[in-house]
Amino acid sequence: MIDLRAKPFYLDDEAVRWVEETKARLSLEDKVGQLFCVCCREGTQEEVDWIYDILNPGTLLLRQMSVSEGVKYNHMIHEKAKVPLLLAANLELGGDGVASEGTCVGAPMAIAASGKVEYAKELGRISGIEGKAMGVNWALAPLVDIDYNWRSPIMNVRTFGSHPEEVRAMGEAYVKAVQQQGLAACPKHFPGDGRDERDQHLVISVNDLSCEEWDRTYGANYKACIDAGTLSVMIGHIMLPSYERYFNPEIRDEDMLPASLSPVLMQKLLREKLGFNGLIATDATTMAGFIIPMPREKAVPTTIARGADIFLMSRNLKEDYGFMLEGVKNGIISPERLDEAVTRILATKAALGLHKEWKPLDEQEAKRLVGAPEHKAVAKRIADEAITLVKEEKGVLPITPEKYRRVLLYPIETTEKAQGLTAAASAAAKMKTMLEERGYQVDTYVPYKEMEGNIPPMSSVVGVYDLIIYVANLVTKSNQTVVRIEWAMPFGSNTPVYVTKIPTIFISVANPYHLVDVPRVKTFINGYTGNAETMESLLEKLEGRSEFTGVSPVDPFCGKWDARL
Repeated sequence: MIDLRAKPFYLDDEAVRWVEETKARLSLEDKVGQLFCVCCREGTQEEVDWIYDILNPGTLLLRQMSVSEGVKYNHMIHEKAKVPLLLAANLELGGDGVASEGTCVGAPMAIAASGKVEYAKELGRISGIEGKAMGVNWALAPLVDIDYNWRSPIMNVRTFGSHPEEVRAMGEAYVKAVQQQGLAACPKHFPGDGRDERDQHLVISVNDLSCEEWDRTYGANYKACIDAGTLSVMIGHIMLPSYERYFNPEIRDEDMLPASLSPVLMQKLLREKLGFNGLIATDATTMAGFIIPMPREKAVPTTIARGADIFLMSRNLKEDYGFMLEGVKNGIISPERLDEAVTRILATKAALGLHKEWKPLDEQEAKRLVGAPEHKAVAKRIADEAITLVKEEKGVLPITPEKYRRVLLYPIETTEKAQGLTAAASAAAKMKTMLEERGYQVDTYVPYKEMEGNIPPMSSVVGVYDLIIYVANLVTKSNQTVVRIEWAMPFGSNTPVYVTKIPTIFISVANPYHLVDVPRVKTFINGYTGNAETMESLLEKLEGRSEFTGVSPVDPFCGKWDARL
């Protein structure tokens, strides 16, 4: 039996009655529909109709859209829903996780670099305010993963760094703050990412810590969030061999499963050992880490049978819904386990007050709150206090137009949308505009095409430019295996080969580890976030109008001795 009056639900008699009465009137098909969190990308009536022609979902995951679109979509959904919906969004960096006008408060690693737990609280508060204005009631955040492995292609600045105690304090602060705004928090990715250099989007990844090490680090982080009252936890497609063997000493290597399919990790470790009574959601089941271990028609119902309550995203919604229904009918999911999952889903909704009368969103109020000036001011303060001068060549800083009139700018960026800036308004383009407004003459480097014997002479750069600035904005994303600089052809024509001839500054705003690729650059700065506030603060610091105060929450030298030169 689930104690709905206990942590984290704390339901009163009216809410408990609503949960039980709602569950009793749901058909088998509607109960199965409650298990699904469907990803919404278009924000159209056609999309809503398509979803509801297949099933009546319990949860929708909203991708970024405008405030007007979000308010309209919220009303469309309300007209269709048989049961109030959990509306989820990835609010890792702020309200921009759901609203195109939303505030990018800052990457978690930027907050860690500031050294202030209060900024993690601000991240949760602002994410909650702006998310709620868009109808969101479930924040798929915070990350309490620990960035132990600089080679990880997916963690990086999404984390609060590599120090477990700091990650714990900031994750707990986010949980409390976002739930105070009426949203459910969802710490992720249990049992913990950041150890492996592989990505669960592409392969089953592994947390290799011993039980004792895990207890002191990731385990303590999740326990802090649970004690803080988090309503949900997200389960990753990540193996934890030490605890699998602890609970089942005879298990064979080939029988190890990711947490999203492991009854040991979901039930014995998370529920029993850590005492979590709330909602368990899988990470996206479109990831290879979920699909690889067993046939999908078996994996879909098995994750629910073994302890998950919500099935996040689908490869093919109609097919996966069919797999889940069949799993109930053939006994993979018992009636008792189905009811338990549905009870926790409904209890989470009741804990958020969704059983009470629905109030339409106010578009004007939403526009006032989303991207509010006071929220942008917080983002500016965080950027100012986070930016870290990792190493400095004597005499290069500060820069002025009189000292360095002619600047050669090297952009190293992804072409996709990245942390609040699109390619059309990229970090490098923003830097170029600001420098020119300050009186610098700025050229953007264009790789040469010539081969040996006809490469442009050194004199085409040396003697022409007074300063070289690199702006790197390589953001972690799924479906990549590394976050390293891919230099231009031929011969890495945009590599920093002029460092002994021209003062060179390398700025990274999305990855703190680029020194592994540019170890001989003597002035290196980490900004952690590519938003406008960070770019503005960077120029202030380059010109000496503001001090560098950030302290790196990770090893930016990647353990390489030559990176310190």
